[in-house]
Amino acid sequence: MALNMKQQQAGLSRKAARSVSSRAPVVVRAVAAPVAPAAESEAKKAYGVFRLSYDTQNEDASLTRSWKKTVKVAVTGASGNIANHLLFMLASGEVYGKDQPIALQLLGSERSKEALEGVAMELEDSLYPLLREVSIGTDPYDVFGDADWALMIGAKPRGPGMERADLLQQNGEIFQVQGRALNESASRNCKVLVVGNPCNTNALIAMENAPNIPRKNFHALTRLDENRAKCQLALKSGKFYTSVSRMSIWGNHSTTQVPDFVNARIGGLPATDVIRDMKWFREEFTPKVALRGGALIKKWGRSSAASTAVSVADAIRSLVVPTAPGDCFSTGVISDGNPYGVREGLIFSFPCRSKGDGDYEICDNFIVDEWLRAKIRASEDELQKEKECVSHLIGMMGGSCALRGAEDTTVPGEN
Repeated sequence: MALNMKQQQAGLSRKAARSVSSRAPVVVRAVAAPVAPAAESEAKKAYGVFRLSYDTQNEDASLTRSWKKTVKVAVTGASGNIANHLLFMLASGEVYGKDQPIALQLLGSERSKEALEGVAMELEDSLYPLLREVSIGTDPYDVFGDADWALMIGAKPRGPGMERADLLQQNGEIFQVQGRALNESASRNCKVLVVGNPCNTNALIAMENAPNIPRKNFHALTRLDENRAKCQLALKSGKFYTSVSRMSIWGNHSTTQVPDFVNARIGGLPATDVIRDMKWFREEFTPKVALRGGALIKKWGRSSAASTAVSVADAIRSLVVPTAPGDCFSTGVISDGNPYGVREGLIFSFPCRSKGDGDYEICDNFIVDEWLRAKIRASEDELQKEKECVSHLIGMMGGSCALRGAEDTTVPGEN
C-alpha cells in the first residue's frame, strides 16, 4: 500500500530524528565499489573486511555468473544462542542457495552491542563469499531498512512465576514496536518469520501493526514441531526420517499443538498402516512431540537452540524451494480464507506447499476426522484467547484476557 504525502513526510522526519540520536547503528559492510569521498565519514564508522570492496574477479566465473541480486535479511536477537547457529547457515548459502548473495542486518539491544560486534567478527573470519554486508544496530527502524526477510528471533525470556498471559503482554509490546518498524522501513513484500515465543500471537501482533506488508507474508515457526514429529514417527516405525512425508502441525506452538498422524505418510503409506497402534498415536505421540524440548533440557541442561536454528533454515527453504509433489510443510500463517473452517484472524499452523517463489498456499486436501477436528478446535480456542489478551496491541476493542490462572501450555524448554 503506498504511503500518502503526510505519511512520507512523517516517516522522513522520524528517520531524520533517529539519524542524530545515540541509537544510530554500527555498520560493518562490504560494498561493490571503493568508498566515495562523500561517504568517507560513514565508512569510518565501519571496521573489518566488510568495509572493503568485493572483487568478483577473484572468484570462479562459473560460480559468480549465476549469482542473483543480494537479498537483505534482518535478524532480531542476533547475539543469542539460536542466531549463533543460524547466521552461519544463512551466510554459507545453505539456506537461500549457493547462487544467492546475502546481506545480514542484525538487531540487538544496548546491552548486546559488543556481543553483536563479536558476531560480526566471527562472520568476518568465516570468509563467506556470498556474505556481502553485515550491519548491526539497536533501532529496528534502521535495521529493518529495505529488508526482504525479517527473522524475528529476539524475545524476552520468561521470568519466575510468570504466566503465559504475562509473557504475551511483555513480548507483545516488543512485537508491536517491531511491527510498526517493519511497516515503515522494510520492503513492501518482506517475508516475516517469528520465532520468539509465544510465536503465533507475536506474529499476529507484528502483522496487525504492519498494514503495508501483505498479511500472508507473516509466519510463526512450527517447523521444529514438525521435525520433532517426523523423528518420533521414524523411531516408532523403524524407518529413517527421510521416509516420512505429509507430516503437518495444526494450530498453536504450545502443548495444544496437533501433530497430524492422520494424513502423515511413511514410505508412501499412511502412517497408521505402518504403525498399527492408535493408542500410541493418540496418547503418546503428541505429548512426545510437545514435550521434547523439556526432555532435551533434562538430558544436557540446555534449550534446543541448535535444532531451532535448523528448523528456521528448513522453514525458509520450504518457501524458496518448490514443495515435492504430494508433500507439505508446516507454518503458522493467517487463517483468513482457509479451507478447514478455522476462524479467521488468527496465526494458525496449517499444512502448506510452495512453488519456491517465497509464497505458499494452504493444502486443501487433508482429511480431518472427528478426533483431529476436536484437537484443532482446542488449539484454535487457545489462540483466540491469546488474541483477546493482546487486543489493545492490535487495535481490537473489547478484549479481555481469559488466560490468567489457566493451565500453562507453553512448550517445555522454551521461554
